[in-house]
Amino acid sequence: MFQNLLTRPQNLKNDLLSGLTVALALVPEAVAFAFVAGVEPLVGLYAAFMVGLITAAIGGRPGMISGATGALAVVMVSLVAQHGVQYLFATVVLMGVFQILAGAFRLGKFIRLVPHPVMLGFVNGLAIVIFLAQLKQFQYSDEMGVMQWLQGADLWMMLGLIALTMAIIHFLPKITRLIPSSLAAILTVSLLVIGLDLDARTVQDVLADMTGNPAATIAGGLPVFALPEVPFSLETLRIIVPYALILAAIGLIESLLTLTLIDEMTETRGRGNKECIGQGTANVVTGFFGGMGGCAMIGQSMININSGGRGRTSGISAALFLLAFILVGSSLIEQIPVAALVGVMFIVVIGTFEWASFRLLGKIPLSDTIVGISVAVVTVLTDLAIAVIVGVIISALVFAWKHARSMHFEIRDEFDTKIYLPNGPLFFGSVQAFRDRFNPRYDPPEVIVDFANCRVMDHSGLEAIDALAVRYDKAGKELKIRHLSPECLALLERAGSLVEVNVIEDPRYHVADDRLA
Repeated sequence: MFQNLLTRPQNLKNDLLSGLTVALALVPEAVAFAFVAGVEPLVGLYAAFMVGLITAAIGGRPGMISGATGALAVVMVSLVAQHGVQYLFATVVLMGVFQILAGAFRLGKFIRLVPHPVMLGFVNGLAIVIFLAQLKQFQYSDEMGVMQWLQGADLWMMLGLIALTMAIIHFLPKITRLIPSSLAAILTVSLLVIGLDLDARTVQDVLADMTGNPAATIAGGLPVFALPEVPFSLETLRIIVPYALILAAIGLIESLLTLTLIDEMTETRGRGNKECIGQGTANVVTGFFGGMGGCAMIGQSMININSGGRGRTSGISAALFLLAFILVGSSLIEQIPVAALVGVMFIVVIGTFEWASFRLLGKIPLSDTIVGISVAVVTVLTDLAIAVIVGVIISALVFAWKHARSMHFEIRDEFDTKIYLPNGPLFFGSVQAFRDRFNPRYDPPEVIVDFANCRVMDHSGLEAIDALAVRYDKAGKELKIRHLSPECLALLERAGSLVEVNVIEDPRYHVADDRLA
């Protein structure tokens, strides 16, 4: 299906134009993330080119854009500050190796464990982060090098051009879809500013503010292969392994969540494990060619999807256009008004934020609302990986607490026998409630525990059953257990004659067995 997208002229045109739009938006962000990480602009631009090209070609999600990201840059900054950029390149290579291993061992499937409230918090938090990042473009560097907010005519010029950009993106599709509205908006606003000689901030002005050099440029040559200039020793591994693990985890989490989001938008399905391998390969190559590494970029991915880019050609063309900007087109790109790019990103923010989540307030469990808000807040205050981990932990604890309270018993007395019928899952959260229902001292000589309506979910549940058998044995009473799974019986073999199993009625399920997944 994806191959067909590359051969149809209409889809090819959409992919190429969408790739050009994405490439224009990539320039200032790649430069900004490079400065966050404490490296030169070309290190970020090379990463955007190489990671974007390789993941688009061999990754598991056509239409998804990858490159240098802020989530990775904030982790890299301390490594660069303490050990230098060469250690960063070595770390990026090792990061890629870890990501390839994650894909080879098929760990991408665990993204299914991320609950929907966490996904809502992820997209809402990321939309807020993208919005806040654009506010930096409303600042400029004064003569003393201090960043000041735009005021007066400069501010109104910026706001006016942003509004014009957003209006073109919104209304143009109602007239024609021959050209992506985002690209048309950037070109229109750029020609307007250049033709009327308007005093508007450009990409060149942003570069000058970031570098402190009025002649700063994105121009450069092709990236050159070189081994990272670090000692090949255990001490080097001790330094880079922790960073590589963290970066690999952040990159995969952000990429797989973005992949899931695009799957929902396009009603198609990407391949998570293939994306892990593609992204890992891209980072290994990037580390050897002087790039800062990267992962999926939700903002640029949304631009691409909304502009009609659905095939691999869109990501490949975006990377190649970016390389062309670096090699020969820097003077043109540097004249683009920042307001046009900010307007495009504001449209991305509006499209990314799940406004429907406000309507869900009061209609979904309070715990789910708390999880979504928590993930969004932590995403804004820290980074995506921590936010997702926090959300999954909170969701898991809520799930465990709810199911721990669902354990209840039906008790029957038949002659000199007492039958316990537990209902609900038996796991670490419910073992205490399970234990408390039994009193060997006052029970009759024969007790039967029937597990027909109770599933044993983990090792804690197995140990609870074993401990119960020991308690009744010490009390000199006979405990019989029925309808227990084979996994439980393996643990309780030493109970011998205390265990009675009806093989015919024995339920066919497995405890914590991934073979059914």
